[in-house]
Amino acid sequence: MNKMIRFIPLVLVVALGIVLYRGLSLNPQELPSALVGQKMPAFSLSQLQKPEVTLTEQDLKGKIVLLNVWGTWCVYCKYEHPYLVDIAKSNRVALYGLNYKDIREDAKQWLIDYENPYVFSIFDPTGKLGLDLGVTAAPETFVLDQTGTIRMKHVGPIDTKVWTEKFLPIIETLEAEQGAN
Repeated sequence: MNKMIRFIPLVLVVALGIVLYRGLSLNPQELPSALVGQKMPAFSLSQLQKPEVTLTEQDLKGKIVLLNVWGTWCVYCKYEHPYLVDIAKSNRVALYGLNYKDIREDAKQWLIDYENPYVFSIFDPTGKLGLDLGVTAAPETFVLDQTGTIRMKHVGPIDTKVWTEKFLPIIETLEAEQGAN
């Protein structure tokens, strides 16, 4: 029995090593979202540029939508912004913004300074909608289908590689589904 007890630390170290080794192969940007396959959470927030306009989840239906979570305080948002401008110019999807935990005047000026790619931006100063979406940081981008169902969540900035490898396949799938209907 004493001989068996001596091997317990070795077994524990090997088990811990296996768990840590498995963690090395995980991509930190691949955060699963419980909302994939679910409808967009209900919300009622103002539009960034027009505070008198109230937006709801109904405003995100009817077309393939990219909902991009951004903030003026976000370094990676500035990096991805030129790619978002190009995506918006392609007219392949409707690009909406979710201005997350920001100051309205700063965000409005930022869109003037760097060009506004969004059809509109939802203003979420307290981060409630972001919390409902499971946002961990900006930038994050959600793909919504025509019915307002979340089909994909991407954490991190969009660039050419991410757009080609992650977004285009799901967009092509949604376009094919739309064509079949």
